[in-house]
Amino acid sequence: MALDAVCLQAAVREIAPQVEGLKIEKIQQPARDQVVLLLRGSRRLLLCASASQPRLNLTEVLRDNPSQAPMFCMLLRKHLAGGRIITLRQEPLERVVTLEIEAMNELGEMGRFSLVLEAMNRHSNLILCGGDGRIIDCMRRVDFEMSQQRQGLPGLYYQLPTPLDKLSLLTDPEGAVELARRGGGAQEKRSPLEVEEQEFRTLLESASPEIQTDKWLLDTFTAIAPLWAREMAFRAGGSTDCLLSAAVGRLWLEFDAWRRLVRQGEFLPVVLARDGKPFDFTFAPVLQYENACEMRTEESFSQLLDHFYAQREQADRVRQKGQDMLKTAINARDRLRRKLSMQAQEYEKTRDRDALRISGELITANLYRMERGMARLEAENYYEEGCPRRVIPLDVRLSPQENAAKYFKRYNKAKTAEKMLAQLMAQGREELAYLESVLQEIQQAESEQDFNDIRAELTEGGYIRSHGRKQPGFQRKSEPRHFRTDAGLLVLVGRSNRQNDKLTGKTADRTDWWFHTQKIHGSHVILCTNGVEPDEGSILQAAQLAAYYSQGRDGGKVAVDYTPVKYVKKPAGARPGMVVYTTYRTILAQPDGELAQRLAVK
Repeated sequence: MALDAVCLQAAVREIAPQVEGLKIEKIQQPARDQVVLLLRGSRRLLLCASASQPRLNLTEVLRDNPSQAPMFCMLLRKHLAGGRIITLRQEPLERVVTLEIEAMNELGEMGRFSLVLEAMNRHSNLILCGGDGRIIDCMRRVDFEMSQQRQGLPGLYYQLPTPLDKLSLLTDPEGAVELARRGGGAQEKRSPLEVEEQEFRTLLESASPEIQTDKWLLDTFTAIAPLWAREMAFRAGGSTDCLLSAAVGRLWLEFDAWRRLVRQGEFLPVVLARDGKPFDFTFAPVLQYENACEMRTEESFSQLLDHFYAQREQADRVRQKGQDMLKTAINARDRLRRKLSMQAQEYEKTRDRDALRISGELITANLYRMERGMARLEAENYYEEGCPRRVIPLDVRLSPQENAAKYFKRYNKAKTAEKMLAQLMAQGREELAYLESVLQEIQQAESEQDFNDIRAELTEGGYIRSHGRKQPGFQRKSEPRHFRTDAGLLVLVGRSNRQNDKLTGKTADRTDWWFHTQKIHGSHVILCTNGVEPDEGSILQAAQLAAYYSQGRDGGKVAVDYTPVKYVKKPAGARPGMVVYTTYRTILAQPDGELAQRLAVK
C-alpha cells in the first residue's frame, strides 16, 4: 500500500517532536529518489519521493552512498548542511510535508529554506525553496510539456498541489445534492473533516442505493484510503462490498468514529500480514479480514515503514542499480538454455548411430550382389533375431564400397559428436548453474559495493564488456555479512560468488562449519566455531541464514547441507562459487528475515 494522508499525519505527529530544533550534520542521497538527513543525536530522517513507496520516517537502515554525489544532493548540502530544522508540518489531510529549515545563505547570513516532500505516488517530488517561496530546484523537474497545470522549475514560485474542489452544503446545497446523486466526482470531493451529520445524511439519501458503499465513500470524500472505505462498509453493512442500501443505517456512526480518530490523533502503527508476510499497514486495528490475516503493532510508525518497505526498497535498488546486469545475466541464461536445447536434440540423434554402423556392415556383406547405380539395398539383417529384411537407402552416384564407407563415416562422426556433445552439455549446465547463482546474487544485493562486485565478476567472465577504466571515487573493500548467534558464535555470509570463494577457501578455518542450501543456489555460510563443537541452536540459526540468503527465501522450509570446511573443495577450473563437498548432514530450515535482522552485527 502507498502511504495515505492519515498514516502520513501519524508519522509527522510522531517525528516532529524528535527532529525540531536539531542540526543537520550531513546530507546523503543513497538512491535516485531518496534523501537522508543525518541529524544531531544520530537520528536519520528519510525523505523518499519514490513513485511506488513515497514516505517520511526516521530510519535505522544504513544505506550505501554512491561514489559520486548526485547534483541534487550537492545542492541540498550547499544550502542546508549545518542548518537547523525549525518546524515539520503537514498540510491538513494532504500528502505534502514541509520542513522549515534555518541555515546560512550564500551571503553568510541566516536565511530560511523549505524542503517540501510531495508523497503523491507517481507525482512524488522533493522540492527545495528559498525564503521568498521561489523554487531553488526539484528532485524531478516538471516543465510545461509534462504538466500544463503545475510546473516545478527553478525560479518559479512554489504552489501547493491544486486542492480538490469542495462543494459546501451551506453555500451550495443544490450542488452538493447533485454531487451525491452522481456518486461523487473526481474533482468534486468533500473533506471528511468538514462534513457534519446533517450534510452527510443529505448526501447519503441523495445517492443511488445500488452503488457500493466503499466506492461512494471514495468518490465523495478526500483522504479516505481504500482500506478504510472497505472497513467502514464492513462495519456498517457486514461486508466490504455491500451496497449503500445495506449500510445506510450505521454508515454515519462508522464515518464519525473514523473522523474522531483522525482529529484526536490517537494512532496505532498496525501491520497486516498473511503467512508471516506483511501486505498492508494502517493507523488503527481493522476487522474486515477477520481470521484471514494477523495484525501486529510496531513500536513506532518509523519502525513500521522501515520494516514494511525493506524488501520493496531492495527490489527498487535492483531495478535501478542492477538493471543492466540483470538484463545481461537473463539474456545470457536464456541464450544458453536455447543452446542446450539444440544440443540435446543433436545428442538424441547420435543415440541411433548403431543403425548407421549396421547399414555399412550389411552393405559390405552384400557387395557380391550389388552394382553401381542402385538406389537401395534390401538385405537380411542378421543383427536382429529372425533376420528380418531391411531396406538401406543408397546414393546412386556412389559405388557399393563408397556407400558402405559413407555409412561408416557417419557412424564415426555421430560417435565423436556424442562424446563432444556430452562434454559441451556438461559445461553448459555448469555455466547455467553459475548464471542462476549470479541472478540470485543480483536480486539479493544490498549495497552499491555488492553491485560493483557482481559487475566485476561478470566482466571477468566475459559477460560484460570491460571499458578499461575503474569506477571513479573510493572503492571500499567488500566484506561478507556478519551475524552472531544467540550463543555468541560468529556467522559469515557471502555476498557474491567471488566472495563465497574467498570466504570458504581462505577466510574460514578448517574446523569451522560450512552451510549451503541443497540443490538450489545461495550464499556460502560459515559458522565460526573456534575449534569447538557448535551448539544445536547456532547450527539451526546458521542454517536459517543460509535458507534466507538463497533462492528459497520466499518459500517454506529449505533443506540445508552442512559440514566442516575441511570437507569442502573447489574443483580445478570451476566457476566462482562452485564447490563439491562430502561427509555432510542435512537440516530443514525456515528462511527468517526477522532473525537475520536480529542477529546482524551492525
